[in-house]
Amino acid sequence: MKITWLGHSGFRIEIEQAVLLIDPWMTGNPVFPAGREGEATRGATHILLTHGHGDHASGALAIAKDKGIPIACIHELSEIFGGDGTEVIGFGKGGTIDLNGAKVTMVNACHSASIDYKGGALGVAGSEAGFMIAGEGHTIYVSGDTTVMADMGWMGEYFAPDIGILCAGGHYTMDMKMAAWAARKFFKFKTVIPCHYRTFPLLAQSADKLKAGLPGVSVIEPEVLVPITI
Repeated sequence: MKITWLGHSGFRIEIEQAVLLIDPWMTGNPVFPAGREGEATRGATHILLTHGHGDHASGALAIAKDKGIPIACIHELSEIFGGDGTEVIGFGKGGTIDLNGAKVTMVNACHSASIDYKGGALGVAGSEAGFMIAGEGHTIYVSGDTTVMADMGWMGEYFAPDIGILCAGGHYTMDMKMAAWAARKFFKFKTVIPCHYRTFPLLAQSADKLKAGLPGVSVIEPEVLVPITI
């Protein structure tokens, strides 16, 4: 399995026979190197979106059309994106889909959700979500944009993820200290990868507080386009 950070909350996950692009915001992303989009999308089989905000979803349609691959996301957002003929897989929280052998379950998050990048009034786009991605003997929890929430209790017990990809930049989501607390209280991660940080000055620029709060856990600060092999 390979997990590659695309900057901000974007990831490329190679698992089973799938190459999943999670929230692949590259154009306009200050930490993604322009001109290297092809590396990120090469061989991609599916796009997964946690919610409709521009720093997560604004690049999805162009990638889906260019690669001829479907976008999997919450039902309402899929109806919006599928309106022009783009292939979509709409599902809901608690639902599980099989993406080339990777089992992806949508779970709750606590944030907000809208189409906020096309100008004019904000468009309703379902609700925010996270994902549990199971394959190759591992389960990855992709938190999406969220704060700490009680649902993490049953999610940790039921899915028992060993890898956590956690938003931890603060301001819009939980920060490093909160993410560490949630990881200790609700999960038994072996590996944690922070995201939604380093992109803008108002977000956390390092994961030092996350590392300090998770002794005994491998906290990996990702580098853009550098694969992490697990």
